[in-house]
Amino acid sequence: MNNVTPQKKIAIAFLQNAATGKLDEAYELVSPGFRHHNAYFPGDAESLKAGMADAHKQFPNTKIEIQRAIAEGDLVAVHSRVQHAPDKAAIAVVHIFRFEGDKIAELWDVGMEVPQDSPNENGAF
Repeated sequence: MNNVTPQKKIAIAFLQNAATGKLDEAYELVSPGFRHHNAYFPGDAESLKAGMADAHKQFPNTKIEIQRAIAEGDLVAVHSRVQHAPDKAAIAVVHIFRFEGDKIAELWDVGMEVPQDSPNENGAF
């Protein structure tokens, strides 16, 4: 990845730590007032962290491959491939981070399971 800004590095570190169960390390990168927009959990940091811990227990070998990261102002978007297990479909995910200085203040995420028989020859990545 070219032009890796400090905020891109922080966003990527958060995702890599979260995917591998290093949640304390991931949450050292968020601001005290962190909030998120994942529709499956209340909007506070602790609820999302607990959900991530449960996901790690269910899928302890999750792998994340960063495909690209884009930064503009206080926003960073990261497109990644997430694989929970070899027998599970890959998931294409986009995380959008809003920063306050060098801390993650807000997070949005959208994802889709990548179908094995997609008619799109370009793929999700």
